[in-house]
Amino acid sequence: MQYRPLGHTDLNVSLICLGTMTWGEQNTEAEAHAQLDYAIAAGVNFIDTAELYPVAPKAETQGRSEEYLGTWLAKHGNRDKLIIATKACPSAGWVSYLRNGKARLDRPSIETALNASLARLQTDYIDLYQPHWPERDTNFFGKLGYYHAPEKDGVAIGETLEALGDLVKSGKIRHIGVSNETPWGVAEYLRVAERKGLPRIASIQNPYNLLNRTFEIGLAEFAHREGVGLLAYSPLGFGVLTGKYLDGARPAGARLTLFDRFTRYTGDAGRRCTAAYVNLARAHGLDPAQMALAFVNSRPFLTSTITGATTLDQLKTNIASADIVLTKAVLREIEEIHQRQPNPCP
Repeated sequence: MQYRPLGHTDLNVSLICLGTMTWGEQNTEAEAHAQLDYAIAAGVNFIDTAELYPVAPKAETQGRSEEYLGTWLAKHGNRDKLIIATKACPSAGWVSYLRNGKARLDRPSIETALNASLARLQTDYIDLYQPHWPERDTNFFGKLGYYHAPEKDGVAIGETLEALGDLVKSGKIRHIGVSNETPWGVAEYLRVAERKGLPRIASIQNPYNLLNRTFEIGLAEFAHREGVGLLAYSPLGFGVLTGKYLDGARPAGARLTLFDRFTRYTGDAGRRCTAAYVNLARAHGLDPAQMALAFVNSRPFLTSTITGATTLDQLKTNIASADIVLTKAVLREIEEIHQRQPNPCP
């Protein structure tokens, strides 16, 4: 396993990060623990979760992913060997059940969210704590066009950062990052931190995969120049890039079979490009999932690739991608496909 610095912190995280958002919905507690056992034996030291998980989110299951990780930690007692990241939700109508409908990125709400996560995780500190998405109305979750709506700005980034800074001082958080952020948001977090002497963000957790490389447009330079590396989520595009959904297939128990709300990567352009990437992988004797992951792993602005799985076989395939180096020929053909249809699923 390779390890990379987490921003300007003193932490080194594994190239592959174990994602947990299936735990409590598609995976049982025993299956979650088996995934942890395998991943950690394979050298993974970085685990990503969130107060919202599992996905698809609903009030009845909210927090189970953290709970399953917490029971594993309590059983093994090796908390200091792992780097655990979790997230706090801001307001959104589709998660109105969180914190009695008062989920915000202000001090009281962040403190409430953090304390609840600590209790579920059965730990007294979080290594990396992140707002799950911006509270302001901006272009994230696949929305490319920006329409200025200052009346929907919500809690200012400076107020959020001050609250997080105090929690760092308290020892409950070691470092902070952002998730689903924009270039302006990253710049503002950095500007406020420098101006007020507050903690600096160490990372940005955004989607990045062969079907969605929009991170390269406005955020990759921040990752390089400011040391705010990418934690890539959805590196397989909800599993689409494995090829298992081609020709209308819906395997039993798979995410897109269970939840029809996840359509981001299944439009006409996405299906065409997925078929091209799958054919390319097979032509070079590669597993399509491993080729897609190896591409993400190879990006110089990447800190870690977050991979989730519903079976141990899937997890083994994903983790093994860390050892795959794509040839110049494969990389050239990936770029040719990308240039024909850039970012078909932003």
